[in-house]
Parts: sequence; structure tokens; C-alpha cells
Amino acid sequence: MKFEEYRRHDGLGLAELVAKGEVSAGEVLEAAIQRAEAVNPKLNGLIIPLYEEARQRAAGPLEGPFAGVPMLVKDLFQEIGGAPSYSGNKALREMDFRAPRDSELVRRWKAAGAVPFGRTNTPEFGSKGVTEPESFGATRNPWNTDHTPGGSSGGSAALTAAGVVPFAGANDGGGSIRIPAACCGLFGLKPGRGRTPWGPEFTEALHGISVNHVVSRSVRDSAALLDATHGDEHGALFRIAPPARSYLSELDRDPAPLKIGFSLTSPIGTPVDPEAVKAVEDTARLLQDLGHQVEEAAPSLDMMAMSMDWLGIWFTKCAGEVARVKALTGCGDEGFELDTLAMAAFGHATRADEYLGFYQRGQLYAQQLADFHDRYDFWLTPTLALQPAAIGAAATPAWQQNALKVILKLRAGKLVMKSGLVEQMARENMKYVPFTQLANFTGVPAMSVPLHWCASGLPMGVQFVGAHGDEGRLLALAGQLEKAKPWFDRMPEV
Repeated sequence: MKFEEYRRHDGLGLAELVAKGEVSAGEVLEAAIQRAEAVNPKLNGLIIPLYEEARQRAAGPLEGPFAGVPMLVKDLFQEIGGAPSYSGNKALREMDFRAPRDSELVRRWKAAGAVPFGRTNTPEFGSKGVTEPESFGATRNPWNTDHTPGGSSGGSAALTAAGVVPFAGANDGGGSIRIPAACCGLFGLKPGRGRTPWGPEFTEALHGISVNHVVSRSVRDSAALLDATHGDEHGALFRIAPPARSYLSELDRDPAPLKIGFSLTSPIGTPVDPEAVKAVEDTARLLQDLGHQVEEAAPSLDMMAMSMDWLGIWFTKCAGEVARVKALTGCGDEGFELDTLAMAAFGHATRADEYLGFYQRGQLYAQQLADFHDRYDFWLTPTLALQPAAIGAAATPAWQQNALKVILKLRAGKLVMKSGLVEQMARENMKYVPFTQLANFTGVPAMSVPLHWCASGLPMGVQFVGAHGDEGRLLALAGQLEKAKPWFDRMPEV
């Protein structure tokens, strides 16, 4: 199967070819591997090839809606039994840590017939909006390899956009599905809290702030994969209401007229690129042409305070990850990046009552967002406030690195948390993506839709934030937008 034929099909399309006997699962897999081998030296998205394991799987009987479709999975929590599992971390890579068994999500992907053939690059513990870990080096954007594909699912997004796979595993704790989707011209749905599994070791991450799914070239693949993976898992802390009908069937009809509020300014007061503004304005006009009501409006809440509370939970989780890896590998601080150690130090400096305050205020933010959704179906924003950053541009500057080294040496995390330096650093880092964290903290579904390409040639997605349980309505709108302004046939020349 030649690449030019392979790239014309999404995952469901490839599965249909296999089901009809027009091509074998093995032939489809070899097309994916050949494309990976051709572009990965330029992109550095595939870090753990699993070709032989995939060939054995493709040779056997496969069933399900994605029977015989090759995919890649992120090297962060989406475990494949017996395969390396490094989470972007130096110590785990040096140990060559292996997952004892498939994660529940991977088990469900396999049950749907998918053929995983490798794991993709991620920043250490998924903690950044770019994919430039010291352990594996930077992943590059196929639309312009001088720029980032975003993070933390940057490896998955880069290779999906380059046509290696029709979709790839991703997860999202602050935008890590939507950010790389926007950077790479892909569709990225972040499901709501509890919609997809995390097991078997645990059944939620960060109080449900982080969720699993994919980045994809087509909306229908994302919908069908959510059909295949959503639902309760063994030991789940709570049960989310199932959809009224299949997610794929939501694409059979256009949504009823919607009322959508949109924003053009950063909620934390940072600059917004004119291309990001244009992306939203053009989308608003398209929505109006499709019969929807659109007006400028935003949720009424303190987004910077929300972002700092979200970071407080993230820092504490990072401290736990560092401690876990130290216990597992026997390493010291040398096993981690400086930024990771700093985040862990801030987490260790957080008191229990402060952490409880983060969590409780998260419920207030959810109520404030629900007030907005009482008046509007969705909130429309740029996914990215700025165009995808150049490789290295989002790195911690030298003066901050020196300051962090002093902080770590003096164990002054608590003092620094009170100094304002953390908020300054947070504002600088979040200037690229000030719109995405709210959906995570409040647990609602959100999506990035690739409706705009900048004059520079780089993609610029737009984000829609829904209310609890709105995955189906979001997918229906995405399907309508995909038909009105198709993107599937756009392919970077990498």
C-alpha cells in the first residue's frame, strides 16, 4: 500500500478497506511504518518503536470498528504491557522501566481492533505545553520543523499531522490534547471528567483534571474511538452518565441552532496574536452562516487565580511523581530536569490546607462556568494565544534557571511561593495557552478544531468549551464545521 493511497483514508476508512479484503492489516501497518521511518528523523515524534509486536498482532485475527488500523500511543500512562514506559524521564529511561500490563485504555483500543506500533515523545511527566524533554530531545512541527508541535502530546500530534497514523493516543491535564492539535492542524477533543479510563493502577488523575483520548485527522475517528473507550472501569470512584446515543451517530445530523459566546482577549491579560483573533472572527462568521447565534461573551471568573490554583494541584502531583520515580529507580535529583525539580519543590512547599483550598475553589470555578453555560451553549476562544513557538523559545530562561538552582539548594520553595516569582513564571509560560486550563479544572469537555492556517503556514485552532456531558454536541458541531470548511486533505510537506 503506497503512502498516497494510505493518506487518503482516516482510521474508519482504512478499517473498511481491511474488512472488504482490499488490503491486509499487515500491508496497512507496513505503510504506516514506512511513513514513520521517512519522517521521524525530521520530527522525532516516535521514540519507542514496537514494530515486531505490531506485526505479530496484525497477522492475527482482529475484530472491531478499527480492525487493522495502525496507531501510536503516548509515552505517558497509556501503557503497553512489556513495552518501555519512560514518561519523558531520564531515570526511567536509564532503568529501562517496562509496563507490567496494558492500561485499560490500551486494552479498549486493542478490543476495537487497533494495532499500536510505537510510543510517542512527551515532556517529562507531561508537564509542559511543548515537547522538548532532555531524555529524548525536541519533537518538531511537520508544518515547520523550526517550531513546536505543542505539548504534552506533541509526538502524537506531529506524526498524525505528517500522515504516519490517522490518530494517536493523547491525554490532557491543561490542554495537552487541544494545544498540539491546534499547533499541528488536527482535531482534538478533551472528554469530560470520568469519560475515559485511567486504570488499572488508578481510576482518575488530578481529581479528574486530566483525561485520556486521541488527536485525529478526522472528527469521525475521534467520535468512534470515544464510543470504543468511554465508560466505567473496575473500581471507578464514580459513574458518569452514558451518552444518549453513540458519539459517531451525532455526526449524522447537524446540531440545532446554538448560542455561542466568544472571546478575543487573553483571560490573564497577556497578548493575543492577530492570527488567533482572525481565527475566532472567521469562525464566528462561519457559525453565523450555519445558522448559529454568536456574540462576544466570557465566563465571569478570575482566570489568573484559577490558573494558579490549577498549578498548585499540578505542582503537588509533580512532587508525588518525583518521589515515586526516586523510590522505583533509586535515583536522586540527577534523574530529573531542573524545571521538574522546581515544580516538585513548590509542591512540597504546599500545606494540606492550601491544597484543599485549591480543590474547593475549583468547585466554585465550575459553578461560575455553569452560570455561563446557562446562557450559552459553548464558549469559543483561540486554542493558542500565540502561534506555535519556535523550538527552544518556551524554555526557562537562564536567569530563572539560576534562580531555581538557588531555590532548590536552599530549599526555599515556600518563600518563593510567597514572593510572586511563581506567578510571574506561570504568566510567562501560559501566555501561549491561557484559554485551555479552565475546562480541565472544571471537568467539562472541550475541543480544538483546525479551522485556520496563519500567513506563516502554521495552523491555529479554535477552542469550544462545553458543559458537562456535552461531548456529543461538541462532536456534532465539529462534524458540521468539518463539512463546511474541510481540513483532512491538507498535508505538510515534510
